[in-house]
Amino acid sequence: MNRWYGSLSAPEIAMQLTERSILCLPIGSYEQHGPHLPLHTDTVIAGQFTNRLVDRYGDQHDLWALPALPYGLSLEHSWALGTVSLKVGALTTLLNAIFGEYARATPARRLLIVNGHGGNRGILEAFSYELQTTHQVRVGVIHPSSLSTAHATSGLPEIHAGMKETSIMLTLAPNDVHLDRLPETFAADPAHRDEIQRLILDRGTTWPWSSGDDCIASLGIIGGDPRLASAELGEAIITSALDASDHILQHL
Repeated sequence: MNRWYGSLSAPEIAMQLTERSILCLPIGSYEQHGPHLPLHTDTVIAGQFTNRLVDRYGDQHDLWALPALPYGLSLEHSWALGTVSLKVGALTTLLNAIFGEYARATPARRLLIVNGHGGNRGILEAFSYELQTTHQVRVGVIHPSSLSTAHATSGLPEIHAGMKETSIMLTLAPNDVHLDRLPETFAADPAHRDEIQRLILDRGTTWPWSSGDDCIASLGIIGGDPRLASAELGEAIITSALDASDHILQHL
């Protein structure tokens, strides 16, 4: 890919970037994803989707890939070893600093955040207003998994590390997927459905839920059996999200 921001030399910034250039910032997380997926799953998804986005639309929309921000808001997974979560204040301070530096250092005035972690969504929706006003840049956020029109035929809502997310990783980073680490006794519990709906999906109420709660999760997994995942489903999810991204880039 020839549209890595970091591969440009300092003099090339003025020659290659304009105010209509779109800088693409992937943001993910480091958090538990069950015994079968790595901590950096969401960062891989954000970074790899950004790469594909820039490969496909880079020349058309003047896209440039920025290095991924690997940490996000992951307090719902902080019960588990390995999870590294920022607090709200730290993430907003960091994003404000990053945006400010790109606004100072480049002529680009359009920035697209590619978000790979559902837990980042709320703060990105709220804070994007401040980022746009403070730095006088156009801001958009893409959530690839939500943008996709491909659906997993799952017995449970696909929230975290289940059939859908595992399928995406089988497409983007298959060597990081270790389904053999799931115990033979593992089973997605259909009794979790009502509590998932109440604690996570109910739009009328907000609760601070945890993936360590055995009322909604099994082994930190909230969703269908990951062993039913496939690279074909993962590719369909990514491809449909890429297809839907064109009009977003046009609008930005």
